[in-house]
Amino acid sequence: MGKTKELLGTVIRDKMNKTIVVSTVLVAKHPKYKKTIKRFSRYKVHDEKNAAKIGDIVKIQETRPLSKDKRFKLVSVVKASARLHAQEKAE
Repeated sequence: MGKTKELLGTVIRDKMNKTIVVSTVLVAKHPKYKKTIKRFSRYKVHDEKNAAKIGDIVKIQETRPLSKDKRFKLVSVVKASARLHAQEKAE
């Protein structure tokens, strides 16, 4: 069997139950004009424990289809967003 994809990305949405939306960036040079181009992809990711919050840097892994749109699961939170977690603790 082949290896599963692992990606790093930023959580941009966490309103759904057990689901987060993660944005990843691919930086590449245009083949003709040689300008650096950023390409963004968005993935719906299964987050069983609702651990990730908006702004967190997360590691995600490809898995079997979990729903119509979800094909990735959360492996770990690499870096937590300090601003939003501080606000939650204050409340």
